[in-house]
Amino acid sequence: MTAKIISGTETAKAIREELKVEVAELKEKHNVVPGLVTILVGEDPASQSYVSAKNKTAHALGIHSEQVTLDADTSEKDLLAMIDKYNKDDKINGILVQLPLPKHIDEGKVLYAIDPGKDVDGFHPVNVGKMVLGEQCFLPCTPHGVLELLIRAGVETSGAEVVVVGRSNIVGKPMVNLMLQKREAGNSTVTICHTRTKDMTAHTKRADIIIAAAGVPKMITADMVKDGVVVIDVGVNRIGMSESGKAILAGDVDFDSVKDKAAAITPVPGGVGPMTITMLMKNTVQAAKQAAGLI
Repeated sequence: MTAKIISGTETAKAIREELKVEVAELKEKHNVVPGLVTILVGEDPASQSYVSAKNKTAHALGIHSEQVTLDADTSEKDLLAMIDKYNKDDKINGILVQLPLPKHIDEGKVLYAIDPGKDVDGFHPVNVGKMVLGEQCFLPCTPHGVLELLIRAGVETSGAEVVVVGRSNIVGKPMVNLMLQKREAGNSTVTICHTRTKDMTAHTKRADIIIAAAGVPKMITADMVKDGVVVIDVGVNRIGMSESGKAILAGDVDFDSVKDKAAAITPVPGGVGPMTITMLMKNTVQAAKQAAGLI
C-alpha cells in the first residue's frame, strides 16, 4: 500500500487564496480591513522567525499587520497595558502574544487580558468554553488546521475510531473535543493517549485515524498501526543538524515505515505546520467580520 500524502503546504496555499479574495471583497464592499497585531517579548530566534512569518503572510493576504517587539525585561504591567491599548484599537481585530513569555510574566494573566473577540489564537477561556459547547468562536489554530486537512483530503470521520496522542491545551485537548462534536470532520469516537496510558499500541492499532501531538520524535511506529489508517502528524522535532547547518526535523510518527501501511499521511515538514499560520489568518478575517456585524 502506498499512502496518499496529505500536503499541508498545498492545502494552506489554497485556503490563503480563498482568504485573499475574501479580504479584497471586505475592503471593496464594506470598507473593512482586517487587522492583526503580534506582540513578541524578548529575542528568542524561533519566536522571531514565527512572528515574521505571520506578518509576511498577513501582508500577502491584504491584512493590516503590526508587529511589536518588546525587551525581554518588559514588566508584566507594561505588557498588560499594551494589550489593553490594542483591545481598544478599532484598526486591530486580532491580538496575538507570542508564547513562551519570559518567566517573570504570568502567561495565564496575559492570555486572559486579551479581549475574547480579538483572541485569534483561541486560547481565552471564553473561546475555549464556546468551543466545548459547539458555539461559534475562534478555534485554536493547529487543531483547526487538522480539521481542514481532514475535510479537504476527503477523510470520513463520522463514526471513525480516532486516537489523539498527546493532551496539551494547545493541541491534544481541543482536538479531542472537536473530533467528537456534531460537525464536519467530527462525529468520531475519540480516545486520548498520554504518558500514563498503559498500553498505547492497543489503542492506536484499532484507530481509523491517528492524530499524533506528543512532541516525541518517531514514537508512532509501523507495528502500532493497522493497515489503511489515516495519520495526521502534528509533531515537529529537531533531531539534528545537516552539514549546511540546517535543522533536521522529524514528526511524532516514523514516516518511512508507517507510510507503507497508511491510507493517507501528513509529512513533516510540509504537513500540519503550514496550516497553523493560515488558520490564524482565517480567524483574523472572522474577527473583522464579527466586529463589522457581518456575521
